[in-house]
Amino acid sequence: MPTDLSRITLGLRGTAELVVTPDHTAPFVGSGRIAVLATPVMINLIEAAALTAIEHLLPAGHQSLGIHLDVSHTAATPVGLRVTATAEVTRVEGRTVTFRVEARDEREQIGGGTHQRVVVSVARFDERVQRKLRGA
Repeated sequence: MPTDLSRITLGLRGTAELVVTPDHTAPFVGSGRIAVLATPVMINLIEAAALTAIEHLLPAGHQSLGIHLDVSHTAATPVGLRVTATAEVTRVEGRTVTFRVEARDEREQIGGGTHQRVVVSVARFDERVQRKLRGA
């Protein structure tokens, strides 16, 4: 039976934010040497914004998993500034939801692009993961 995503509509938006601390910087996460917001942290914030947009609308027993990111990180954000990520649903096709995403600090846009998530049954997904662990 197909997963009912009728509650996921175009234009739905979610946001997530954080204030950059030393734990969010490139040297801390191992993605560079300059103490500014690390790209992996920006990506995590973008995914959190997408979750905020749709997760509460999914059928019982279902979650979304990130499957594709096409984002640029175009400006540095120093420790102490707030970063806000937004994700807006632009397409729903089968179980795949596509978002337009953006990240901004208090001064400017720092990144953006597209993100896709697929909606899965948690029980079936966990079953596949357990099979993989067993080597089956």
